[in-house]
Amino acid sequence: MTAMADKNNRVAAITISVVLGMVGLAYASVPLYDLFCKVTGYGGTTQRAELLDTQVIDRDMKVRFSANVHRDMAWEFKPQQNSQKLKVGEQGLAYYEAYNPTSKTITGTATYNVTPHKAGEYFAKIECFCFTEQTLKPGERIMMPVVYFIDPLIDEDRNLNEVAEVTLSYTFFVANGEDGETVTGR
Repeated sequence: MTAMADKNNRVAAITISVVLGMVGLAYASVPLYDLFCKVTGYGGTTQRAELLDTQVIDRDMKVRFSANVHRDMAWEFKPQQNSQKLKVGEQGLAYYEAYNPTSKTITGTATYNVTPHKAGEYFAKIECFCFTEQTLKPGERIMMPVVYFIDPLIDEDRNLNEVAEVTLSYTFFVANGEDGETVTGR
């Protein structure tokens, strides 16, 4: 082989490696983002708890619920309640509803955050539908529960003394289908 052919083969191999790496990162982006947020608390990421093992303290907290869909997601998605008022440390239960009004089966996955962001590390979810693929057939509707509490340690954080309200927000995105194609209804 000539030196020029060797150089062209190296460039082709590097280009193919970069493209394959980018595709791999695209498929891993949601789990990697979830891991990053859980480790750093970035973006109001909540904590995950196996069970409620805290004391209830005499501090009221209002939790608002928000639901959004990505522009490519054809579902209708909404919280079943606008807000709940509970004591810090008390377990809450909220429901979100998803509906597929299309004629196609669509699989989606949800991400979440809490605002104000500085309160995210004290918002603990015991049960949640986030980062779990949900598949809805045409015309199907599901109710998805969220079991949560606000950790009483929030009361010890001086930066959060004025916080009396937090918002739990979910956004549903279209997930990739088994064949690698994005499944959409639009």
